[in-house]
Amino acid sequence: MIAQYRDPRSAKPRANREIALLSHVFNIAREWGLCEQANPCLGVRKNKERPRDYYANDAVWKAVYAQTCHELQDAMDLALLTGQRPADALAMRRDDIVDGYLLVRQGKTEKKLRIQVESDGLPNSLGKLIERINRGNAVFLSPFLVINRRGQRVSWPMLRNRWDDDRESAAAKAAEGGEQELAVRIRQFQFRDIRPKAASEIRDLSDASVLLGHSTEGITERVYRRVGAIAKPSK
Repeated sequence: MIAQYRDPRSAKPRANREIALLSHVFNIAREWGLCEQANPCLGVRKNKERPRDYYANDAVWKAVYAQTCHELQDAMDLALLTGQRPADALAMRRDDIVDGYLLVRQGKTEKKLRIQVESDGLPNSLGKLIERINRGNAVFLSPFLVINRRGQRVSWPMLRNRWDDDRESAAAKAAEGGEQELAVRIRQFQFRDIRPKAASEIRDLSDASVLLGHSTEGITERVYRRVGAIAKPSK
């Protein structure tokens, strides 16, 4: 029955998630003594999944960035320089900066990171960004870095709705300028693509893996590096 549910499902990756959820529910039911039957999901083949390979190049980034509001630009910059997930970028606070580091506790994995905001005692690119954000937020009491112009913390639903609107504005502007292919690429751009963009633009795979908080470099290489390695010609 599980396989019969899986096969006609058009959203193949989503079907895998749904089977995993059902498996978890069944395991909990067994743990609580509600049933004694074997988990029906065991041994059921999962659909093959291909990691998302979209890469937001500079043209796409600049087009969307130019159409976004103040707080969305802050969120984009923070996500790019820290390589963190959207929810973790939105949760960053001024008091997370301690002794030259931005302290991050990843919500998904609970992994702790210390991201440098200084180099040789001077602010690096992330440190300069945080200084810029703090100047813009100076009149507000909120401790969060990403806040709107009313001093309210930006939540993920707020960001997602604003992102959809601003991305569409950027795509429409590109289309009006005759750049149809760029408009298509812009509409494909999701905020979560910023994390792979960060991983792809760090040359050292080890550094990229540490920044993203991965336990192995293989995950970074297989899922998050979306541009090819730089190579020299044969002659």
